[in-house]
Amino acid sequence: MFGLDDVLASYSDGAGLLVVALVAIVLGFRHATDPDHLAALTTLAPSEPAPGRAARLGVAWGAGHALTLSIFGLPVVLFNALLPEAVQRGAETAVGVMIAALAVWLLLRWRRGEFALHAHPAAHGARTARQAFLVGLVHGVGGSAGVGVLLVATIDSRIYAVTALALLAVFTAVSMTVLTTAFGTAFARLGVGRAVPVLGAASLAFGVWYSLGALSLAPYYF
Repeated sequence: MFGLDDVLASYSDGAGLLVVALVAIVLGFRHATDPDHLAALTTLAPSEPAPGRAARLGVAWGAGHALTLSIFGLPVVLFNALLPEAVQRGAETAVGVMIAALAVWLLLRWRRGEFALHAHPAAHGARTARQAFLVGLVHGVGGSAGVGVLLVATIDSRIYAVTALALLAVFTAVSMTVLTTAFGTAFARLGVGRAVPVLGAASLAFGVWYSLGALSLAPYYF
């Protein structure tokens, strides 16, 4: 984002394992702040002030993301595999559609009064850890994840590159867990339900824009 990843990755050129590991960890923490992740994050907020619940959603989301990031990233690191353009566009479109769908769901939850002050939301309206995990699975195939893998793939040593990929996946998941827990807990405790329509509309617009943008993507290594 804004060239920051390239600057960070440049420190791994010809560096030892410790430096490579540190760069991968920082990239992982930063990756969770990409716009597509933040858009999805706003739709994962629990409607009740429960830090444990927000943390479980974050762990599930991060675990799903780390799994697909690792599965699709290994061929790049080991074999310089090129993701077919049709698959790339399909994956990116799926991410955008998912963000838009999550935004619509968030707005429906708000319409049902789940985020109203002193509301007691019905259990069926709450996001589950399984759903968050599936969101993470789709998100791990997204383009911003592919950029991170590309940067890791520039490391000369395959052993170092595989280690960096693993750390990138793990610490992206850790960062996503921390962000989801902090945002979800603050969102519920501060009673900012009135902001839900704005967040939902912004995420919906972003999801539509992201999907349309996927149609003009150039192929990239993944």
